[in-house]
Amino acid sequence: MKSYLSLIAFSFFLASGCAQENTPAIETPTVVNYTYETLVGDINIPWGMAFIGENELLVTEISGTLYHVLNGVKTSIEGLPEIYTRGQGGLLDVALHPDFKNNNIIYMTLAATLEGDEGGNTALYQAKLVAHQLEDVKLLYKATPNTKKGQHFGSRIAFDSDGHVYFSVGDRGNRDENPQDITRDGGKIYRLNLDGSIPEDNPFVSNSEAKQAVFSYGHRNPQGMAVHPKTGAIWVNEHGPQGGDEINVISKGKNYGWPLITYGINYSGTPITDKTTDPNMEQPLYYWVPSIGPSGMAFSTSDVYADWKDNLFVGSLKFEYLERLVIEGGDKIVKREKVLDKIGRVRNVKEGPDGFLYVAVEGKGILKVVPKG
Repeated sequence: MKSYLSLIAFSFFLASGCAQENTPAIETPTVVNYTYETLVGDINIPWGMAFIGENELLVTEISGTLYHVLNGVKTSIEGLPEIYTRGQGGLLDVALHPDFKNNNIIYMTLAATLEGDEGGNTALYQAKLVAHQLEDVKLLYKATPNTKKGQHFGSRIAFDSDGHVYFSVGDRGNRDENPQDITRDGGKIYRLNLDGSIPEDNPFVSNSEAKQAVFSYGHRNPQGMAVHPKTGAIWVNEHGPQGGDEINVISKGKNYGWPLITYGINYSGTPITDKTTDPNMEQPLYYWVPSIGPSGMAFSTSDVYADWKDNLFVGSLKFEYLERLVIEGGDKIVKREKVLDKIGRVRNVKEGPDGFLYVAVEGKGILKVVPKG
């Protein structure tokens, strides 16, 4: 209780009004006009999912299994690269190439060792899916150095409309060196061409010492990523420390501040910094105090659900619900609501090709959110 009160007092003292805090307060609806169905069960930690068709998808299990799910039946896919499993690390996200229907190529993020050193770090792979086998497995990027720390691997994958793949790597528990240093991996959003090459217009390609795949920096642990359906912008959510989880709209070459500015504090209740703003750093579109432990993130674009179109959905690991955020004017959150409250640790959320929302819940599997009536 003392730590929680310290967080509230500290955040109130520091907040400058430059970013929108978690107001309005989150609501638990008195009338629930939706339920859920289990699409596929018996998955301990379903981390990533990618839809091939309405009843067909890929699901990663963090301990190292990639499932092909068809009509609720899951089959393990063979041919994965070696995976380093420790703490928050393992087999992470999975995504389909934008032209998957013609080339059967998928992308995966996972924790890997590779260099022969102890420990691991986040890597992005590409492979061709042939039946239940991966072929032509290719490493596109591997963050270095390896570390035995088990936290902050990231990692989500998204694509823009210009032939780029984006992925996130957390600060790997080294906040003092990685996030603010563009010559080091960690605490970054990366951008590559679809074949793994470096785009000529990446922001730091002229700096020979920089990690030239870096697109933005100053991040802590981004575990949600989605493309805005109207603007095409890359939206990211990331874990803060105690308080200060954020939603950021990613811009080329920008610094998002961690750990020099933050709306959170240390888990011990002590300050990380006395600053929440800096003229050379980006403010979050939104931040949560207290932390909700944000996971996957998706926009609802269909008319399947009454009043949910264009809303943003974020999973809460800490409080075990799916959060619905209503956004007006592009950057103002006017309503927050719990969906599937106390369902379990929500690891991911995706909109399927049928327009329904699908939620990955630890210990349960993949659930389909279904309107009543």
